[in-house]
Parts: sequence; C-alpha cells; structure tokens
Amino acid sequence: MDGRGGPEVLRHGEIAEPAVGPGEVRVRVRAVALNHLDLWVRKGVAGPKLALPHILGSDVAGVVEAVGPGVQGVAPGEAVVVNPGVSCGHCERCLSGQDNLCPEYQILGEHRWGGYAELVVVPAANVLPKPQNLGFAEAAAIPLAFLTAWQMVVDKLQVRPGEDVLVMAAGSGVSVAAIQIAKLYGARVIAAAGSEEKLEKARDLGADEGVNYSRPDWFKEVRRLTGGKGADAVVDHTGAAYWEGVIKATAWGGRISLVGASSGYEALTPLSHIFYRQLTIFGSTMASKSRLYPILRWVAQGRLKPVLGSLLPLARAAEGHRLLEERQVFGKVVLEV
Repeated sequence: MDGRGGPEVLRHGEIAEPAVGPGEVRVRVRAVALNHLDLWVRKGVAGPKLALPHILGSDVAGVVEAVGPGVQGVAPGEAVVVNPGVSCGHCERCLSGQDNLCPEYQILGEHRWGGYAELVVVPAANVLPKPQNLGFAEAAAIPLAFLTAWQMVVDKLQVRPGEDVLVMAAGSGVSVAAIQIAKLYGARVIAAAGSEEKLEKARDLGADEGVNYSRPDWFKEVRRLTGGKGADAVVDHTGAAYWEGVIKATAWGGRISLVGASSGYEALTPLSHIFYRQLTIFGSTMASKSRLYPILRWVAQGRLKPVLGSLLPLARAAEGHRLLEERQVFGKVVLEV
C-alpha cells in the first residue's frame, strides 16, 4: 500500500527480505485473509499516521522459514497459524492474560507490516501449529475473526445454554465465527443480515432464526421471535445505521458486545433504554493470545470451521478489497501467496 484511498492504492511489487531477530520467526506466507480492518487502514481511518509504504494483512497461515536467536519450540518447516495480536509480553496486562490491553499492543497489518507478502516476521509466541485437517487458505481465515468473536461471545457476553443471541451482519467473518461459537455454548442464535441469501447461509451454519435488517422496524421481528422478550445477548459491529435497533432488540437486563462500527461511528443512543432496561454494553477488541488455543482445538475437532467466501491470488488483493467493501461475500476473502 503506497497511499491512502481506494483499492487502487494497493501495489504489487518487490521489497527487501525482512530480517529475523531474537525471539522472532520468519514465516513464508501461503495464505492471508482479508478483514474490514484492512479497508480502514487503507482509507486512513485506522492508523492514519502509519509510515508508507505499508503492508496490510492480519491473518496469516504459512511455513516457518527461519527462527531467530533464543527461539525454542518452533522449527523451520513447521506449518503454522499466526496470531495477529502482538504485545510486549512482560507488563502487568500481558502477564495477567490480558495482552490485548497491553499499552504496546499492536495488530499485524495495522500497526506493523503484515501478511500481504511472501514473508512475514513475528514473535515466536505468535505462531501455533496449523490444524492438520485444514489447508492453508482455511487456516488463514481463522485468527482475527475467531479471536474477536470468542472474546465477544465467551469472555464478554458469557453466553449460557438456552439464551437467545442476536448476531448482526451474519455474513461477516466475525459473525460467521460468532454464530458457531454461540451454538457451541448452547445458545439459540438469531442471525441478522441484509439479504435472504446471507440469512439462508447463516441457517446452514447453525443459526436457528434469521432477520432481514434491511426492513423497517426489523428489531420488532427479533422481539417476536423471542416471545416479546428480545435477545439476551447481542454481537454487533454494524455501527450507526443499526445501533438504535440493536438496543431495542435487546432484552431487559440484556448484554451487547460492540466490536466495530462499519456504517459509522456517530450513533444515536436512547439513554432511557440503557438505564431503565438495565442494559450492559461491552466494548471489545481482539482477544488474549491464549484464546487461539481452544479455538484451534475446536477447529481440529470439526466443531468450529472457517468459511471461505472467495479465494484469490495475492496479486488480486485490490479485487478482494472491493468484494469485501461491497459486501458481496459470505465468510472470508482469502489471498493465496
């Protein structure tokens, strides 16, 4: 990426091979998945002061090519999944298992060079063995989306068996993961999306009900499906356009976990609904690195699965950005390297 703007600022070219330092590993990238974060960085909404050129890409699967001094437990030739959250590793937050609250926290592809490349260098703590039942493209579709969804569903919302969970923007990578994780924890899932096609795919993935939020007063349908109660917990990253409806779709005493604002940051919040109906709103970003361990175990057992919406070569990254921006895919857009 050599500028800020539309997909046309993405360039395919040659750069120097990155050096591997103490405690680091160099991974030969086999696949890298796209996220909306890539779009925000490209536009300058996220990381507006980043030096250019910059390499995007948070979600990487590949093969360890080299290890730096002091690295143990990882060897060249191993197939790995890269955890995109990088932290200092020694502060109070990191040592308490809250490394995504580290003052020095960075996300691969946002704050440091990422995986739209043949090689990427990361701390050794950020690589885990690739599940043997997955190809590289499927493995690349896991980290950021599933980590984000796991923290929302499990750590923040603490979803329990029998609860009604509303998952907004059901076709996105995070929501595809959230649907599966909520079902894993015994919830009844109501998927919300802007097209019947995406809702049908969400049902195929395990969602129990579907609501089309392109319709007026869509939140009333959520309440109807829950016997007038509303959703006990909500996974949301849709932003200003749907925020008021999300609040009205939530049950008394319900919880909302918010991880993004795709349609805009300036939202109207009817405060009476928050205090009178005793709602709880959780902000959420990524998850502790430790959470990738149970996620990959469930993936290896076939209980969680990545969903590929489109597979393209790295040289067509701009096309991948357009697909994501125009919401033309259900699941992840992945680039093969």
